[in-house]
Amino acid sequence: MSRRADSWDMRRPKACGGSLKVARLHGRHFATRRAAMDEIVDWLGFCNARRLHSTLNYVSPMTFEKNWVAAQRGQAA
Repeated sequence: MSRRADSWDMRRPKACGGSLKVARLHGRHFATRRAAMDEIVDWLGFCNARRLHSTLNYVSPMTFEKNWVAAQRGQAA
């Protein structure tokens, strides 16, 4: 891990933001700020619940976290 204010700190959020812009927002015009926010929240829900990540062995972040918690409980028992 990098230190605070290091260039690596923002690598992951910037990558997600880039995907969001290309996949959902590029070239679109929203009638209201609320409509734009709803689209962003929908995208984040998709990224966390269904989008497969190669760095997580091609599972979604939520699945990865559930598996990790289950493994931790198994070690504690």
